Amino acid sequence: MVKPKAAESELISKIIFGIEDVKGIDLNIMDLTGIANTVCRYFIICTGTSNTHVTAIVNSIRKNVSKQLKEKPFSIEGNENQEWVLIDYVDVVVHIFQREIREYYDIENLWGDAKIINVELNA
Repeated sequence: MVKPKAAESELISKIIFGIEDVKGIDLNIMDLTGIANTVCRYFIICTGTSNTHVTAIVNSIRKNVSKQLKEKPFSIEGNENQEWVLIDYVDVVVHIFQREIREYYDIENLWGDAKIINVELNA
């Protein structure tokens, strides 16, 4: 894995804290830096257990990143149905899925050339 720039590393850390704080599950970081023509440098993917849980994860990430880094997302997609919400921080894009939707789209296999790091979350 290419070492993230300091700002990316800090952003990733704050995103992970936001996910962990509300008990998001099945967290992976996908390093896309070795792949040509990607939309960003890293994907962070996690699962929420319900619409309410997905909303809580999104809000926790946004609040934590905004409070700690004074950074707002470039865009947020999927807030309407809460099955797959994408938070775009430009170089780092966060995907929060409900389990069935995550299994259906299978992003980890879609980007098979990416290095995937499974993050163990505190229970």
